[in-house]
Amino acid sequence: MAHLQERLVREEIAELGMRIESRGDAVVVTGTVPTAECRETVERVAREELAGVPVRTDIVVADATAPDRPEELA
Repeated sequence: MAHLQERLVREEIAELGMRIESRGDAVVVTGTVPTAECRETVERVAREELAGVPVRTDIVVADATAPDRPEELA
């Protein structure tokens, strides 16, 4: 699993905040990424690096867009 974390960091695919844990016979990858494309890349790289091991992901795409209207406070 460490080689997956190293590859994600080395190729600047994901932040260091990605968690990679072994759960039973599977590996679970969780964290937040800036784009849907980045999430797809993380999922692909995880499957490549952990070939033959079931991979489950819970990766959230952060919405970093500016709001289109001011927030109204009550």
